[in-house]
Amino acid sequence: MVMRARLPGTSPVIMAMLMAGGLYAPDAWAQSTESLYEPIGHHSGGDVHAVDETPSYVVPDFAPAKAADPNKELPFFKIRLGLSLIGDWTDFSQDAVNESQIGRQENEFQVRSARLSLIGSVGGDYRVSYQVSGEYKGFDTNPEQKWKLTDASLTFPLGSRTKMTLGKTKETFSYEMVGDSANLPHSERVLTPFFTSRNFGVRFVQVLGANKAATFSAGAYKDSWDFGSSTDRGWDYSARMTGLIWDRPDHNEFLHVGVAYRHAAADGTIRYSGRAETNVGDVAIDTGKFAAQSSDGFAGEALLNVGPVSFLGEYILNRTNSREFRDPVFHGWYVTGSWILTGETRPYDRNVGYARRVIPKGRWGAPELVARYSEMDLDDNGIEGGRFKKTMLGLNWWATTRWKFGATWGHTWLDRFGERGESDTVLTRIQWIY
Repeated sequence: MVMRARLPGTSPVIMAMLMAGGLYAPDAWAQSTESLYEPIGHHSGGDVHAVDETPSYVVPDFAPAKAADPNKELPFFKIRLGLSLIGDWTDFSQDAVNESQIGRQENEFQVRSARLSLIGSVGGDYRVSYQVSGEYKGFDTNPEQKWKLTDASLTFPLGSRTKMTLGKTKETFSYEMVGDSANLPHSERVLTPFFTSRNFGVRFVQVLGANKAATFSAGAYKDSWDFGSSTDRGWDYSARMTGLIWDRPDHNEFLHVGVAYRHAAADGTIRYSGRAETNVGDVAIDTGKFAAQSSDGFAGEALLNVGPVSFLGEYILNRTNSREFRDPVFHGWYVTGSWILTGETRPYDRNVGYARRVIPKGRWGAPELVARYSEMDLDDNGIEGGRFKKTMLGLNWWATTRWKFGATWGHTWLDRFGERGESDTVLTRIQWIY
């Protein structure tokens, strides 16, 4: 079941206005603008998302927290609230062939994500971090699933640059997945058939180099350990290595590259499916279940950032170990270009190896132009899951440190069942992350 309300003829702008409406709060209620998952850090060890002076944004919002005082002793038990609210309106236009391939897609509004998180730490000189998150829908749940416990983990420092996380947490595979999904330039992931966002197990993250120029992360996970799990596929493994091969931190210029690997166990069958960069409607590509023993994924990623301009690319090759279908190979890739018109940049977090959210500096926020091209292919060795190509153009308005409004248009060419169908989607989004 999915919480959807069909509102034909309703303006996305009016819906955004109905959902908006925060007020400024006293500093005592202010929260940090950093990610919910990991601490922020740059080459000097400071917090790249702490805000010392905040402009009076034209869109009302809570004031962000000021930079933490490093000389102030932390309480034994520290807790803070995290809240993410995202609403989408998706409009579809299809030709006759596309309708025959996946059925008629209805325009609809969706609560894309509603997540409540408790994040904090406990201890004295040695502190253990914790995170518990529950979510309605969201980027890290199956689109058909309603409520889910997204995170439930403890993180233990193992020295100054190594951490071990136990519990339900993110796997270490794919830039689209390990990053802050709601704060990527593009609105939706495309490589979702090839990864599982959350899994239950143990994960290690280590920061390398004198200037924190590289990271290594690895984990082992078992689906049967998850809360309420009724499956036992066996052990999954993942690893990711990143590095800055060009770095001018004082100019916000860098070239990030990374490689990753993921092994997924199977219970005798495997299925890959995905939508064409949307979270509503029917799947565009789908292999159905087929006999397989396991799968191995290999990923490469690169992010070039030159001030307000960035280019992000990723490629995943997935080899399925199937005696019956002679080890079919599927793949997907994308390239996203971004230009923040007011000159801001996405700060690079050296503790985890990816870029964070845009922090607007001016009263009118930060508009961002986005373009993307992507391809997915689930056809090989008699498996006919389909393939598609998609172009996307969009505009994000980072109105405050928490509010973002976005609109994207995409055109998809879907090859399936021996025919090529075409469709257009217009996605409007409003999000508030506290």
